[in-house]
Amino acid sequence: MDPVQATIALLTLTSMEIVLGIDNVVFIAILCSRLPEDQQKLGRRLGLVAALVTRIMLLGLLYWMVNDDGVFASGLFSLTDLGIPESWLMVADPKSPDGPEILSATVNEISLKDLILFAGGLFLIGKSVHEVHDAIDGESVEQDTPKTVSFASVMVQVALLDIVFSLDSVITAVGMAKEIEVMVAAIIIAVGVMLFCADAISGFIETHPSVKMLALSFLILIGVMLTAEAMGMHIKKGYIYFAMAFALFVEVLNMRTRQRRSARQQSAAADAEVA
Repeated sequence: MDPVQATIALLTLTSMEIVLGIDNVVFIAILCSRLPEDQQKLGRRLGLVAALVTRIMLLGLLYWMVNDDGVFASGLFSLTDLGIPESWLMVADPKSPDGPEILSATVNEISLKDLILFAGGLFLIGKSVHEVHDAIDGESVEQDTPKTVSFASVMVQVALLDIVFSLDSVITAVGMAKEIEVMVAAIIIAVGVMLFCADAISGFIETHPSVKMLALSFLILIGVMLTAEAMGMHIKKGYIYFAMAFALFVEVLNMRTRQRRSARQQSAAADAEVA
């Protein structure tokens, strides 16, 4: 990969991993709040370290499965074998675009890699839409927690939650980058930032909920891209990066506009009180 493109991918993916990991940080904080006060800080740190290990292990497994050119890339079955008409799978012949259409082997032959990408894309779309729905409806789940629990039981719960919360993070990494080094570096940097800046990051997201909504929208976009690739339609990631950068630029402008408007309103209110 070109160094510039690799740097852009690393910065973009790291930012996405940080935003997408906020829920993980919040749930770890909730679970560790059940511990005695002198164990809570250690619990949060061990929880984030466990999240890092879980993400790297899942990333390595998923990357190997998706990029293996043997069993995982070979066809398992054909869509025509399932009764789908060939006319639905016809595409223009790349050697003769003006000639008759041919049956697309890329679309017709389904491999384990295609199934993983398709399932991962649907998972990202479904999870993101659900999160957007909850954010719009303002739903909240009340936590019925005991006063104190054992350190080991909390760590087990954190480990299980890390697996759940790592899925979208790892699938996003595989969807946005091709090099395993970029993915691992982004995850390590993101977890490191969350480890030392968890409180500040959570406060920023809570203060600017539109940033989280923007990240969820990116997830939907990446999910669509993964499902499209599973069906044989390649989408250049440069388009995705441009859309994300432009949307983030617009959101920064909106944040600055809201801040200045709020400052003017506060100044006007103060002047009115003096008068």
